[in-house]
Amino acid sequence: MESVQAVKQRFGIIGNHAGLNRAIEKAIQVAPTDISVLVTGESGVGKESIPKIIHQLSHRKHGKYIAVNCGAIPEGTIDSELFGHEKGAFTGATQTRSGYFEVADGGTIFLDEVGELPLTTQVRLLRVLENGEFIKVGSSKVQKTNVRIVAATNVNMFEAIKKEKFREDLYYRLSTVEINLPALRARKDDIHLLFRKFASDFALKYKMPTIRLDEQATQLLLKYRWSGNIRQLRNVAEQISVLERQRIITPDILRNYLPNTSSNLPAVVNTSKSESDFTNEREILYKVLFDMKNDLNDLKKLTMELMQNGNAKDVQESNKGLIQKIYGNEENTVLPEEKLEVLSIPQDTTPKIEVIENSEDKYHFAEEVEEEETLSLHDKELELIKKSLERHNGKRKLAAVELGISERTLYRKIKQYDL
Repeated sequence: MESVQAVKQRFGIIGNHAGLNRAIEKAIQVAPTDISVLVTGESGVGKESIPKIIHQLSHRKHGKYIAVNCGAIPEGTIDSELFGHEKGAFTGATQTRSGYFEVADGGTIFLDEVGELPLTTQVRLLRVLENGEFIKVGSSKVQKTNVRIVAATNVNMFEAIKKEKFREDLYYRLSTVEINLPALRARKDDIHLLFRKFASDFALKYKMPTIRLDEQATQLLLKYRWSGNIRQLRNVAEQISVLERQRIITPDILRNYLPNTSSNLPAVVNTSKSESDFTNEREILYKVLFDMKNDLNDLKKLTMELMQNGNAKDVQESNKGLIQKIYGNEENTVLPEEKLEVLSIPQDTTPKIEVIENSEDKYHFAEEVEEEETLSLHDKELELIKKSLERHNGKRKLAAVELGISERTLYRKIKQYDL
């Protein structure tokens, strides 16, 4: 069995952090077996190195090693990519195709971003893990495969299971052994080592002198949060190597390549609404609706008093607070003169003409007060049926057509109203 240090040299891994060493040690121990492994850690920590170590140190090292990025394959084609398809299985399937599980038989498949797999594909993958069987898309024939699966994800799997985005049984099948890689900010002593390694590599690649950090720039490098982890550190080293003419890098130069250096403190943001939040919103909405209802009732009351009392100014004075609430909050709110001209409704319902005079107006206006028209549906329906029957001389069929109802319905209405 190879030592951790030998594996680091063989696969170009830089760093001496205890968490990194423990992850490599676990990879070396599980490599000779066929146990499924789940590699976890933030994006950019180098999870792709672990499955390579496992494959190269296993008895499958002469078989195929296929790395599949599950998040990069469209949902509609991922089943075909992984398990293959038969000719004519779907539009565009002009010939039979072998999937990765068939091609990698006897080897290793690395499923990167396994947390992005659709639920239907998760069911198929579970079957492969349980008994090594799969079925091509568009086929009914069960095929066997002898593949070792190593998966990786930066998703919190327990949260995904809770939200029903990942199957719990599949998670426990994949994570027989779980290997976690620490974030770069937890590996303070490794940050400068990695930067120097990247700077040396890019100097060789672009045929230019190697960049170096002064002491203050090194301290800034160590204090930075590195949310993008090793991938971000590598990009910064490459940018500085190519863009800066000065080979000794100061803090001022380095800051130009470190985004958000002033806000590196972690923040916990709760993006989900609790049940109490929805309850509070509902209570506020109810209160607004209740206040609107009260305002409407007050407005109805004021209108009725104005209609029933000819002395509108007295009504205005007695309801001053209500009028201010409805028409404005100004201290000297007064209704316009045209609003004070209120038509009084006499007890006698006989239609008549009443003239309202306004001393400040040069003109006289007259309005005819009519009886309030009935709004009873019963009366309107009865009236329409009578008119239609009279117009068609009692012929129910023609009357029914005109009214837009069936003759049977019209006959029932005639009986109901005793016409």
